[in-house]
Amino acid sequence: MKKTLVALSVLLIMAGLLAGCGEQAPTSTLDKIKQAGKVVVGTSADYPPYEYVDETGNYTGFDIELMTEIAKRMGVSLEWVDMPFDSLIAAVQEGKIDMSISCFNYSEERDQQVDFSDPYYTSQDAFLVAEGFTGTITDPADIVQYKIGVQSGTVQDDWVTTELIETGLMPESKLSRYERVDQAALDLQAGRIDVLVADSVPAQALIKQFGGFKIVYEVQLYTGPINIVLPEGDKALRDEVNKIIKQLQDEGFIDQLAVKYFSK
Repeated sequence: MKKTLVALSVLLIMAGLLAGCGEQAPTSTLDKIKQAGKVVVGTSADYPPYEYVDETGNYTGFDIELMTEIAKRMGVSLEWVDMPFDSLIAAVQEGKIDMSISCFNYSEERDQQVDFSDPYYTSQDAFLVAEGFTGTITDPADIVQYKIGVQSGTVQDDWVTTELIETGLMPESKLSRYERVDQAALDLQAGRIDVLVADSVPAQALIKQFGGFKIVYEVQLYTGPINIVLPEGDKALRDEVNKIIKQLQDEGFIDQLAVKYFSK
């Protein structure tokens, strides 16, 4: 009886060891993605032509096609999670999504919370107004005399807050923050704000979508290179994504996307 119990114990231990060897716990987000065969990517699909939902209900845009190709080259399927822009970084931090692509610009504040891929494109900022706007903007600080709108959590929001409000040049009561950029466009159209500060390419898309708008000033504020947001310190995933971005740049894939979406 005693020998039987010992033998049974040995068998149970061996079974446990074999089970443990069968599937190791992932050591990085990249390992988790490979084991699952799927990458979960967050975006805020309200920012054409970077990311938006088309008339058939499908995600499309410059960032969408870029990430679709990145997932393909990683050898995994792609699952999109659409959420407000200002929720995306926290979602990456908390592991709710594996990464995020949504026309993100690098900033030191963001870099303390997450990592960034190498840049894949460069953008400027635009000051969008109604066609009937009669004011003059020849310097970014000129907008302090107007009611301003920004998408919450963007670098434009950061610039207005840091450079205009916190310096005392403008009261916070003159700034309206919006969860989605199309909500800001509707308020611009209705005259509830005078100037919408946004990335230049999406601002041009709003002109085509809504009509009755014009860009009166373009400049590089806090914007510039656009990057993919990655989990903090996850070198394996960052290296993999950067490798693919370089491949796509070298092959001209990203230039072709730019022509497709930004030359319309």
